[in-house]
This record gives sequence, C-alpha cells and structure tokens, in this order.
Amino acid sequence: MTKIVGLTGGIGSGKTTVAEMFKSFGVPVYNADEEAKILMQNSETIKHELIDLLGESCYTDGQLNRSYIASQVFADQRLLERINAIVHPKVAAHFEEWYSNQNAPYVIKEVAILFETKSQHLFDFIITVTAPIETRIQRVMDRDQKTKKEVMSVINNQLPDLEKINQSNFVIISNKLAEMKVNSLAIHNEIINKLKNY
Repeated sequence: MTKIVGLTGGIGSGKTTVAEMFKSFGVPVYNADEEAKILMQNSETIKHELIDLLGESCYTDGQLNRSYIASQVFADQRLLERINAIVHPKVAAHFEEWYSNQNAPYVIKEVAILFETKSQHLFDFIITVTAPIETRIQRVMDRDQKTKKEVMSVINNQLPDLEKINQSNFVIISNKLAEMKVNSLAIHNEIINKLKNY
C-alpha cells in the first residue's frame, strides 16, 4: 500500500522547493495549501460558509479576496481556526480522492500546519524543512511583498521549528540548493529502503 509522507515547515522555510526536488525523484506530491486556495475559489459550499463567517468582502467580483481574509485573521487566532475548520475537511476529502489514484511506493503531502492541526498520526514519516528565522522573513517579504510585522504574525501563529523537528523523522535545512538536493535524495533513498522492510 502506498505510504504517506508529510512534508512541513514554517512560512518561508523552503518546503515547496524541497517538494519540487522530491517530484524530480518521481514522487507524487500533493500541495495542501495550493489545493485549499483552489477549493476556496471554486467550492460553492466553502464560499457560502466563508461569506457567512466573514461577510461578502471575502470575494471581489467572484475572486477570493485573500488580502481581506488575511487582514481579518491577522490578530485573531480563533477566527483563523474557524476558517481552517471550514476548509481543512474539504481539503482532506480531496486528498483522499487524489491518493486513491496513486500507485507509487509513497506520496508526499505538503502541509504548512501539519503539527498545528495535530494530524501527525496520519503520516508514515514526517519531513520538516527549516531555515534561519531571518532568512525566512526575508524570503516571504521578497516573495509576497509583506512587511516584517506581517510575516512575524504568521510565524508566531505556527509551532516553533524545534518542536516540529523533535516530532519528525527527517529534517532538511533549507540553505544551499545543492546540499538540499543531496539531503533530499538521501532521505528519499532511506524511505524507499525502510518501505522494503514494512
């Protein structure tokens, strides 16, 4: 049976870069965050529930208004949890459908808030990607045109890296690309070897 490997890491950690490396090894990858955005845009059920929670401003001309939603949850952890309660079950169902069509030895599910949602029991192995905090902040500021304060508010809502690392099977430090590729391949080979003994 195809095993499920969780790939996680805080915002700006480099986990999507690592996911692309595993794709290059032939591993199917499911990006939960990207699929959540697609479902928030296209699912009528989610649209209605988000509008009920946050008001009509969630969508502008039929398009998901991410900046408005971000501004609403900026300082309200409970509101973020309520949004997650709307979106995450739909993403989980979508993943199960996708997973049922895979036949590789293992797949990767890329999840930003894997430990925060207490879903670690759903995975056979977990990989955490980490990077120095200043590197992460700068990456997100450059990528998303966010202020340092905005980036820090997201980081502060996520579990500290050390707590993730302590609960993970593997860790990748996101620094030099060549080293990341070597480390990712070594982990891939180790997982394949472990699965032979399952």
